[in-house]
Amino acid sequence: QVQLVESGGGLVQPGGSLRLSCAASRSIFSINAMGWYRQAPGKQRELVAAITRGGSTNYGDSVKRRFTISRDNAKNTVYLQMNSLNPEDTAVYYCNARGPGRVPAYDYWGQGTQVTVSS
Repeated sequence: QVQLVESGGGLVQPGGSLRLSCAASRSIFSINAMGWYRQAPGKQRELVAAITRGGSTNYGDSVKRRFTISRDNAKNTVYLQMNSLNPEDTAVYYCNARGPGRVPAYDYWGQGTQVTVSS
């Protein structure tokens, strides 16, 4: 019951930065976890970063110390600040909102935004 719309993707040179935004159609304050996943061509979708309603964060190993996830509950928006981008970061980035547990009561996805890192 929440629509997620990603934005901020685009073409960036290696070493550059981008900030992705995920706008939710309603309050995200009570959502257990908001996250960013990515899927590169021919690859499996993988966790990039997640943040819980309490503010705890989790990052994929490949993006630690380079990416930062944050949320602005007042704006119903979650962000992903991406620094020191490299070509391996090229993927479609998806926003996710999910409940707790292995089989959550809710698990919503945005349509994705393309990030391309290339010279």
